[in-house]
Amino acid sequence: MSAHVPVGILGATGIVGQRLIQLLEHHPWFEVTWLAASERSAGQLYRDAARWRLKTPMPASVADLVVAPASPEGAPRVVFASLDAAIAHELEPKFAEAGHAVISNSSALRMQPDVPLVIPEINADHLRLIEAQSWRKHSRGFVVTNSNCSAMGLALALAPIQKQFGLEKVFVVTMQAVSGAGYPGVASLDILGNVIPYIANEEEKMEAETPKMLGSVNGASALQADFVMSAHCNRVAVEDGHTESVSVKLRKPATEEGIIQAWRQYRGLPQEKRLPSAPEQPIVYDAAPDRPQPRFDLDRGAGMAVSIGRLRPCPLLDWKFTLLSHNTIRGAAGAALLNAELLKVQGYLE
Repeated sequence: MSAHVPVGILGATGIVGQRLIQLLEHHPWFEVTWLAASERSAGQLYRDAARWRLKTPMPASVADLVVAPASPEGAPRVVFASLDAAIAHELEPKFAEAGHAVISNSSALRMQPDVPLVIPEINADHLRLIEAQSWRKHSRGFVVTNSNCSAMGLALALAPIQKQFGLEKVFVVTMQAVSGAGYPGVASLDILGNVIPYIANEEEKMEAETPKMLGSVNGASALQADFVMSAHCNRVAVEDGHTESVSVKLRKPATEEGIIQAWRQYRGLPQEKRLPSAPEQPIVYDAAPDRPQPRFDLDRGAGMAVSIGRLRPCPLLDWKFTLLSHNTIRGAAGAALLNAELLKVQGYLE
């Protein structure tokens, strides 16, 4: 690769913005040169504006960057966006209209028909929707999104099954980490010793986004995959890692060995192109009866692999299993970074 591509981060002081900075610290292709946040942070050094919450130190390369206003002026062409949905709905189109490549972790534009909602191992072909965006036509800018953190692991687990056996029905119950709520997240007296059976808009996001990612592209629009899905989403007292219990009804008969083989053999464009953030094996199946568990399996593939276990027959549908994914890496910052790497090798960042 040539010299590092300068990149910016919108929402740099938040937990996903911090995770992006962490993942980009030694990246072979990209270099963080611009950080932006809310008005109260603008004008400050990043070290003063951000309350660093990750287990590794704040990179020295960003500590003395001055936090810019959240405006396209002065930003590099490639911008990672990690914003609240209401703010993203206003700002992301402004950046795209100004000619920026916006790689978003927000839900604001995910379900817009001409905005790719991408997991590179599954639906890299959806990137061609970029060419239908009005921003692309006017300024060469565009928006690409990654999914909700709970839909990410589920879609990766479902993709090999859908490809080989087809999907008719999907039922999922999530046990989602508190870090998925951002910082400071859920109050300790609400979550300790407790399960909260409600996460605002989470079930709706899972039920809408998963079929879009597993669907097809027709001209200027993404078409939903043809299966029925129901999600129950719960917040649990786990720091990182979303665990999900899944049942599926298939369109073709499948054996236990056939499903496990489909998972273990599954590879996509990131593995073929050897993208820097791509796990060598995106799906890891563990035959132990009590795995996966966040405490032991969260960091497989540097947090970018999905761990699956407990595949067994389902008396209501066909098969059931458990999956685990890292919600702030594979489900957020790492997903956006992998999308950026895919965009680069396909020439969209030039």
